[in-house]
Amino acid sequence: MTIAASFWPRRFPGLIPQEDRLFEVEPGSQILTRCHWQPEPRQHPTLVLVHGLEGSSESGYILGTAEKAVRRSFNVVRMNQRNCGGTERLTPTLYNSGLSGDVRAVVMELIEQDGLHEVFAAGFSMGGNLVLKMTGELGAHAPAEFRGAATVCPSIDLAACADAVGERRNFIYEWRFVASLKQRMRYKASLFPDRYPLNGLEGVRSVREFDEVITARFCGFCGADDYYSRSSALRVLTDIRVPALILTAQDDPMVPYRPFLDPVIRNNLNITLLAPRNGGHCAFVSSEWGANRFWAESRVVEFCVAQSELL
Repeated sequence: MTIAASFWPRRFPGLIPQEDRLFEVEPGSQILTRCHWQPEPRQHPTLVLVHGLEGSSESGYILGTAEKAVRRSFNVVRMNQRNCGGTERLTPTLYNSGLSGDVRAVVMELIEQDGLHEVFAAGFSMGGNLVLKMTGELGAHAPAEFRGAATVCPSIDLAACADAVGERRNFIYEWRFVASLKQRMRYKASLFPDRYPLNGLEGVRSVREFDEVITARFCGFCGADDYYSRSSALRVLTDIRVPALILTAQDDPMVPYRPFLDPVIRNNLNITLLAPRNGGHCAFVSSEWGANRFWAESRVVEFCVAQSELL
């Protein structure tokens, strides 16, 4: 199902025209977003969408969710993480699973500068970890305008995810991730050669090795284990104080189910966990035709509709 969803031919005729917008997430670093605004945007809820590892604002699950949200009268902001979607020149830094502050910067600017009254955030896989980490870090200080978070197959335990991707049965996924990460890193180094010497990159054969040799080295961590520990959303889920949806599949090949059994999820009444037995990784391809073909996308939008007072 994971592979089928990745190659499923899709069109998105329901998306209204987009406006490209840059957000400065820290001094010297910008990210590119693709925005779809309803007439009179302040009278509509807004959904910020965050893609997964090596994805972009053009990923099929992002476009599919955006189309469903637009049809339910949401404004939609499709966010590219740093360096993604062809934006390597917009920042001298790399992206990683700990940069929840980038999502927060977008959400807060929409609230404080645009005056939007209801903002939701939704993330997939790595993006889901970022959204949940941001929500937990906001805790009881979340602004009233931030109405909820929805996630699909969030990588809330990064070490467990790296180990799962490294299993022999998942070699095709790991090979694609590593090849893409290395290609992106070579291009980044060509733009900032003095900042990114690539010694050690050629020997990288796994996601964990990439995080040890590249991510930890250039993003301020002591190693892959330190990166995973400090960046996993699981450690802050107990602090979430707004409605949050976690939707994951028990057969996800890359995001193990065991971390979702942690009592911090069950004991936080703000979190709703949906964990069907099947669904793959961010796939959830239904036998139904129409809007429910990609089941998880519909659940994300329905969750946000249920929390909104503007709809």
